[in-house]
Amino acid sequence: MSFWKRHQIFEKNSIVLIAGILLVISIGGLVEITPLFYLKSTIEAVDGMRPYTPLELTGRNIYVREGCYLCHSQMIRPLRDEVERYGHFSLAAESMYDHPFQWGSKRTGPDLARVGAKYSDEWHVTHLVNPRAIVPQSVMPGYPFLARTEVDLAGMANHLRTSRTVGVPYSDDQIANAVADLKAQADPDNAGVEAFTKRYPKAVARNFDGKAGLPTEMDALVAYLQMLGTLVDFKLYNEKANLR
Repeated sequence: MSFWKRHQIFEKNSIVLIAGILLVISIGGLVEITPLFYLKSTIEAVDGMRPYTPLELTGRNIYVREGCYLCHSQMIRPLRDEVERYGHFSLAAESMYDHPFQWGSKRTGPDLARVGAKYSDEWHVTHLVNPRAIVPQSVMPGYPFLARTEVDLAGMANHLRTSRTVGVPYSDDQIANAVADLKAQADPDNAGVEAFTKRYPKAVARNFDGKAGLPTEMDALVAYLQMLGTLVDFKLYNEKANLR
């Protein structure tokens, strides 16, 4: 009873209640904000992460342009049902070069954070051209025009240069060779493939859309989808978890 009597001062005096609320909010705010003044980064460094290649970056822009993020999140929560279905939960570092990031909770379709290397290029092309050829009950629209539309190469170097101004660590060499690297990734017979793979470790060079000629938007989108979730070796994380 004594506790409730002491609490009456807050219930009967609005000014005291407001002061108490402000005090609690202030303490909570300081606890959350103060660490930001001495932490160099709030994102844990993760081995394997690199900036998007020019082709992958183009594919990501198409992904955003076509509104794919409205039906597919790229954020696996640390919940048992999500981890068992999609794979290791998402790390903040995986989105460190995303502007904007593709996290969310809307899933008309499955989460795509770990879709990379899960299906073949042919599967992705068929699915993007006619989703119902793969999943009969799908409500996803088709994107056959992507296979007919060549990638716009004109502003590629400027795009990388702009990304660098917001923190993406593109080097002068990567910016200077942006167009050449984009073409090389979509053509495994290109003479510049070796130099391209040195600039972008773990990047795969191949004909993603299965057609000869200049890179198409289909090449770019499939290249982007195929790298999602492939840069970090999650076996190391699972091994550490098992040792605990």
